[in-house]
Amino acid sequence: MVSALSMKKKHAERKKGKKDKREVARSIGKGKLKILAVGDIHGDTSLVKKLAKKAREKDVDLVILAGDLTMFETSTENIVGPFVKYGKQVLLIPGNHETLATANFLAELYPNTKNIHGYAIKIGDVGIFGAGSANIGLFQLSEKELFSLLKQGFERVKDAKKKIMVTHVHPAGSKMESFSAFVPGSEAVMKAIKRFKPDIAICSHVHEASGLEEKIGNTRVVNVSRVGKIIEI
Repeated sequence: MVSALSMKKKHAERKKGKKDKREVARSIGKGKLKILAVGDIHGDTSLVKKLAKKAREKDVDLVILAGDLTMFETSTENIVGPFVKYGKQVLLIPGNHETLATANFLAELYPNTKNIHGYAIKIGDVGIFGAGSANIGLFQLSEKELFSLLKQGFERVKDAKKKIMVTHVHPAGSKMESFSAFVPGSEAVMKAIKRFKPDIAICSHVHEASGLEEKIGNTRVVNVSRVGKIIEI
């Protein structure tokens, strides 16, 4: 049975989450949206602590977790919580190391946290949409399915002045793909970049390409694996 105290605590956390969202929206009206984006955490709680402190010190408005939050779902604790503890809004997607159910569980467990796999959110003038998974691992989607989910999310924010697309896997034919023969890129992600023309495309998956940036058309493509990248838009 859930105690009255735990119910009060959960209600307080949800209330705080709503307040944080309002504060983020207000801050966007005053300037740029500042984001800390990272992927491939793989259950590394010491890395999460460092990144959460970075989020606080850099005063970011938003944290984006670009998949592979766990190591084959054996490590779900203290992955999202440290960011929420510092009052940060968190958006996440699953990678290939966790299922969609696990990503949904983590999003529902914490206030002010949303899984944007196949969905989108608008913060000020910035629309953020995404889809997780990859072509290997626990959670795999066909290229057709992945593109369909990205299109579904894009349609929700297509009128936003600025757009960010978040995926776990990198685009096929990109420079990032050359860093690893083991993890091929996605034709669906490349197609989405060319079709939807997001201002920024965030991905991870290839650890060796961590921090690498490149331009595809007018889209800034950023690999945020492990290190965490501050992005302003």
